[in-house]
Amino acid sequence: MSAYTGTGQLLRLAWRRDRLLIPVTVATLTALSVGSAQATMALYPTDQAAVEGLGGILSNPAVSAMYGPVVVNRGGLSVFKTVMLGAVFLGILTHALVRRHTRVEEEEGRFELIGAGVVGRRAPLTAAVVLALLTSIVTAALSVAGLAALGLAPAGSVAFGVTWLIAGVVMTGVAALAAQLTTSARAASGLGLGTLGAIFLVRAVGDTQANAGVLSWISPLGWVGQVRPYGANRLWVLALALALLAGCLGVAFALLQRRDLGSGLLPARPGRATAAASLRSPLALAWRVDRATILGWSVTYAVLAVVVGNLVKSIADMADQPQVAEMLRKLGGTAGLLTDIYFATELRFCAAGGAAAGIVLAVRLATEERVGRTEPLLAAAVSRPRLYVARLLLALALPTLLMTVVGLVAGLVAAAADVAGPSPLELTLAAWATLPAVWLLIGVGFAAYGLGQRWTAPVGWAALTVALVLGEFGPLLELPGWLVGLSPLDHLSQLPGGSFAAGPAIAMTVLAAVLAAGGAAAFRSRDIG
Repeated sequence: MSAYTGTGQLLRLAWRRDRLLIPVTVATLTALSVGSAQATMALYPTDQAAVEGLGGILSNPAVSAMYGPVVVNRGGLSVFKTVMLGAVFLGILTHALVRRHTRVEEEEGRFELIGAGVVGRRAPLTAAVVLALLTSIVTAALSVAGLAALGLAPAGSVAFGVTWLIAGVVMTGVAALAAQLTTSARAASGLGLGTLGAIFLVRAVGDTQANAGVLSWISPLGWVGQVRPYGANRLWVLALALALLAGCLGVAFALLQRRDLGSGLLPARPGRATAAASLRSPLALAWRVDRATILGWSVTYAVLAVVVGNLVKSIADMADQPQVAEMLRKLGGTAGLLTDIYFATELRFCAAGGAAAGIVLAVRLATEERVGRTEPLLAAAVSRPRLYVARLLLALALPTLLMTVVGLVAGLVAAAADVAGPSPLELTLAAWATLPAVWLLIGVGFAAYGLGQRWTAPVGWAALTVALVLGEFGPLLELPGWLVGLSPLDHLSQLPGGSFAAGPAIAMTVLAAVLAAGGAAAFRSRDIG
């Protein structure tokens, strides 16, 4: 038996477990790239129109920090928003796939059962890596085909696919290495996603500082921008990502051969012998477990708010361009000034991210149950409703905090730019107006958890994906109104600039409460595990 015996069977098993997650996510990313390019091409039919229409935005350093370098022609401008952001999303997906089928499986004890059969030592890690790479290749290929079908240059479309493939390849290697260095799935997630955040920050500095361009080549995410699709089309940059993948896998396999099952190179930090007095309630325990996640999301949203606020001056300068105004109105409504519509559009995207943060906490509650940490809590003086409500309150409070940060910080940055638009208070209130839709999506996740922990992730993420695609891209894709109306994001008030729609907000809040209560009732009566 070789070290890779059983790889094929484990690969099929991994695909079966992710047969819903992978197709939905791949389809969403493809729709993001093709739909965004189609909308931009419809607004700007020629290179000259595209350069004139987007020139004001491209001169803003905040754009370079968020999206990376931009190729100034119609093809490059059609994809400049999705090159970097799509690469980050694909990197997160591949990291999650490798982590799930390596460190999570090992932590939950399934690797020990698999290893007792005719399975080589390297087979599980190899299967996880192959699944992540195939997912990256399929996603990139579908986007290439979609962009080419729109009439964009085939060579540039292939280069666009390479940008996403670089991120998928890099994060596959990082996740494989993180799974060997750490002793828990949470630590592997922190190390892998922390690395992604660090290389994004280094890349942002390199892309915004004229004398720091070398940083763009040091960061693997900087390689994404250096491909320059529809410009230089540097396909050879993919070789750097493949070399990094080979190095990470070489170290990962070496560690895998030498470490004990269930351990990692970085030892787990021992906890205190006795719990602190502040951990005497389920809510305090939930905060202690999730505080790093809350801090990470908060910092991310603060940075995002600065970027959103910085872009408002460029949007105000484009007020006389009817094509830009029409696109923003399709996304953010028709109420108020163009800056109001711009903020409404951005707040809708931020609301979707806030819902994702809440669903992350719901999925973590399911993970706690799956790995056996829920039963000891319930064996003590903790009831099921208290445990459920504690996590629910934290999941609802996190997006409330995030939207407050976005509204306040973006409002202050925009006010400093001295542009006509909403005040920081008005923008904060507009951000709060999105919360009923956010709470409704989180309620779906917790209702799914009440039915069974295994339903939490697929149902929660599927609900968010459908709501995001229908609510945000449905108008651009000219989908039927009744279909777009299925998304909670389509029923948000047109704020800032418009009036608060109390009816839909109350209805979504009540529905969220009903779903949460139903999940609590189901959780109280079902078996654990």
